[in-house]
This record gives sequence, structure tokens and C-alpha cells, in this order.
Amino acid sequence: MIASRRRILSVLPFVPALLADEPGRYVTERIAVGLRFTEGPAWSKDGFLIFSDTAKDQLLKWIPGREAEVFREHAGGPAGNAFDAEGRLYTCETRARRVTRTDKKGAIEILADRWQGKRLNAPAGIVVSKSGHVYFTDPAFGYQLDHRELDFYGVYHIPPKGPMELVARPAGRPHGIAVAANGRTLYVSNADEHNVRAYDLDRNGSASNERVLVSGTPGVPGGMGVDEKGNLYVAANGVSVYTPQGHLIQTIEMHDPASSCAVMDGPPAYIYVTSRGTVYRMHVAEE
Repeated sequence: MIASRRRILSVLPFVPALLADEPGRYVTERIAVGLRFTEGPAWSKDGFLIFSDTAKDQLLKWIPGREAEVFREHAGGPAGNAFDAEGRLYTCETRARRVTRTDKKGAIEILADRWQGKRLNAPAGIVVSKSGHVYFTDPAFGYQLDHRELDFYGVYHIPPKGPMELVARPAGRPHGIAVAANGRTLYVSNADEHNVRAYDLDRNGSASNERVLVSGTPGVPGGMGVDEKGNLYVAANGVSVYTPQGHLIQTIEMHDPASSCAVMDGPPAYIYVTSRGTVYRMHVAEE
């Protein structure tokens, strides 16, 4: 059941701040403050944002013009979140070591918690393609390393029908994950290698042709987002924006490292960014 929603954070007044120069300038506003460690922003087509406070074991909900509120308590140590075309919420629960799906009535279903009989490490990033294919990363950080049953870090695929598949076993820890708007490319960031890998996706959602798309990210890459033009947004030391070919367009600088981001295509177009105890909304400045 979804916990009763109570308001906990004030919506701050719009705070313009120049974050980047050419080729685009961004302004930002803080939409939630006073949290411990935010992760996993996901925009719902129903007009609200879901994000995690992993340290406080909460999922939170923000509706534009209102205060953020608790969506779910005792959420399994939530990290990455995503919505599918039906408006169902997918969450990586790092402490519970599983991936869940919540329908629009609040019923929670476990989609994945084991691979070949062994418990997952600590699912972190998740994305759902427009055709309903689910992809998630399974690294392990901090104390999670001491409780692993699997001897590798994984990237997984849950098709709409059929069993879960292992996409990759990278040497470093995979973290963020995204699918191109056209559904043909899967992106995975690697926290240890400071890079982003790309995979081709076929009509069945299966991945192939692994390659390094971006090397030497500025900081530890976390969550990612994509826009309708195919550009890739990578949260690290700020948010770096790349072309589909991996060429850097610009880096939106921030005071604290960003943990994750989500892109809402417009008009208006927004980037939602989680950074420590604060959640931001950004948009391109009007000239």
C-alpha cells in the first residue's frame, strides 16, 4: 500500500542561476531541499516527479506548484526509478536487493530479486523502453560488497514476455542506464571506469555490439537521461550532455556532484537533477 501522503518540504521561490555558457545557458530552481541523499528522478506522464531519498528509505512525489510529499515509507532503500507507458512505477530497492513495479492502484510486484538462484547485489539504475522492455544495473557499493552472493556486477534485461536475461558483466560497477528515444540503443554508465558504454538493441530488446561511447567522464557517472533528439545527459560533476555519437556538447556545472537526472521534453523542456539533499529543475534560459 502507498503510505498516506504528508507534506514535508517547502517549494522554494525561483532562483535564477547561470549554469553554462555556449551552446546553451540554463537556469535552475530548487524544488526540494533538506533531504539526505536523493537519487532516481522519474517524470510521470500524469504530471508529477518521483524521486528517492535512499538514506531515509523514502520515495517522494513532487507536483509542480506544490510541496514535495512522502509517496512511500520503508521503500527498501530506493535508488533508480522509471515509469512505463501505462504509468506504472519501477524501483530499484538497493537494501531489499530487488526490482519492484507499482501499479496505479498502489499494488507492488517483485520483478527481480535473484539471478540463477542467487540474490542480486543491489539494483541501482533502471529504465523502461517505450515498447516495455526493462533494463537495470546491479552494482554493489559500500557495505553491499560484504553481502554479495553473485561474483560479478550485472546489467539485466526483463522483456515483456519471457525470462530475465543477463546483458553484460562489466569489470567495473555499472550504475546509470538509459534507452535512446528511438529504442535502438542502450546506455550504461560505469562508476569505476568513468565511462559510458552503448549497446545496440534489436526488435526483441536484446543487446549486442558493446562499445565505449564516452571515456573519462568528469567525475563518477551516475544516472542518465535522454531527450527526443537523441542527446544523452550524464550526471557526474554536474550534468554533461553528449550527442548520440558520444561527442560532448556542454557540461552544466553544479555546486555539488549530481547523482542522477531525468529529461522531460517540452514545451517546456526540463531537466530534473538529484544532488545530495537537493532536487533541482533546470531549463534553457530565454535569450
